[in-house]
Amino acid sequence: MLVNEFLPSAADSARWTLAAQHPLTHQWCPDEKSRLARLAEDHEFDLQLATDLDLAAKRATLTPGHRPEELLNRWVAVSSTLSALLSMRFEGGDATKPFVDASVLSRPLMENDFSELSVAAMQIYGTFGPRYLRLWSSAPTDAFVGTDRDRRFGAAPVRDLVRGSGDTPAELSLTVTTDLAKWDDAAAAYAAVDADHPAHPDQARLQGADELQLSVEGGTLFDVVVDHEWAGWVGATAETTSSLGLSCYEVQEIILIPGFRERGYGSHLTTLLARELSDGDRVLLGTIHADNRGALASAKQAGRCDVGGWLKLSL
Repeated sequence: MLVNEFLPSAADSARWTLAAQHPLTHQWCPDEKSRLARLAEDHEFDLQLATDLDLAAKRATLTPGHRPEELLNRWVAVSSTLSALLSMRFEGGDATKPFVDASVLSRPLMENDFSELSVAAMQIYGTFGPRYLRLWSSAPTDAFVGTDRDRRFGAAPVRDLVRGSGDTPAELSLTVTTDLAKWDDAAAAYAAVDADHPAHPDQARLQGADELQLSVEGGTLFDVVVDHEWAGWVGATAETTSSLGLSCYEVQEIILIPGFRERGYGSHLTTLLARELSDGDRVLLGTIHADNRGALASAKQAGRCDVGGWLKLSL
């Protein structure tokens, strides 16, 4: 197994990543050149993490006892037909939740790659005790036997979503959020869902205040209003590293407080959000955990399509 014998360019990484994307996304962005440029920009940081010891040293503070060079991303010749850029990650920055991420694959993922990818991940990062290897594919949920579910990407062009899936309830509307005064109410809403659904904390969490404040300042966070009463938040951001190379808005927040849930508002919130966004040529994209059936159903009803997602391979 050859490790970091050479690193691919960001342009090559972008080309391989584009080849693995869902066919629908090619229809939404026929300008392949601009998409490759966005993907290359995303991969520049992945490649920097393979050589930058200063960054590695900062990451190593999470894991005392490990040298900075152990945190470097590694370009691995996994087999005669596949190479991968592997990265040591920690869920939410929590050192007790280590995993390995395959940030770049030199071709689309196939099921017969799993054994060799697992071996490579453990040979390089096994001392961290990673729980799983995270992989990305445009294949449908559960297409790969023996893997665990993770987040799916639901997307559609904004111009297609503004039509919605039916009449929007007359009592439901959005207004531009001017501050984060309702932060505690939103946090309590998440806590209420967590209490009812123990798996929810691993599927979704309230965005950080700094991130939401940027959306407030950009005019892309909205109060959900039902009969003139605040009922939650819905928002998006144009600043994202999860773009799949698309010119997009990323769904940043959709939360309804108790008392306004389970009224069928979910899909309409996407419609109303799309109508508020200024650039109809962009794609509205967001990740939803594959086990969050209610959120997935709402996204599908609103017109968002599943264009792939992450899967977990236990190590």
